[in-house]
Amino acid sequence: MYAIIETGGKQYKVQEGDVLFIEKLDATDGDSVTFDRVLAVSKEDGLVTGLPLVEGASVTAKVEKHVKGQKVVVYKYKPKKNYHVKQGHRQPYTKVTIEKIQA
Repeated sequence: MYAIIETGGKQYKVQEGDVLFIEKLDATDGDSVTFDRVLAVSKEDGLVTGLPLVEGASVTAKVEKHVKGQKVVVYKYKPKKNYHVKQGHRQPYTKVTIEKIQA
């Protein structure tokens, strides 16, 4: 059984026991979070899709830790004008483990 959820403006296909790195959530380590925006759920009798969400479906996950992604270097310059700007960015993520899919 799997579900397709939406969080942080992105969609993820999840199963029980999956580990995901999603956009940073406002939760502490060890907390349990519930994703109510379920777009589709696969059951034994087929795929159930929502219009746009599946009624009464939710996915429960446990927050493992907060991490940062790889550094992305942003470098701007204008030739012949002595203009150089170097800036780095590391996107924050939350590592979650999917515990239960309720449909």
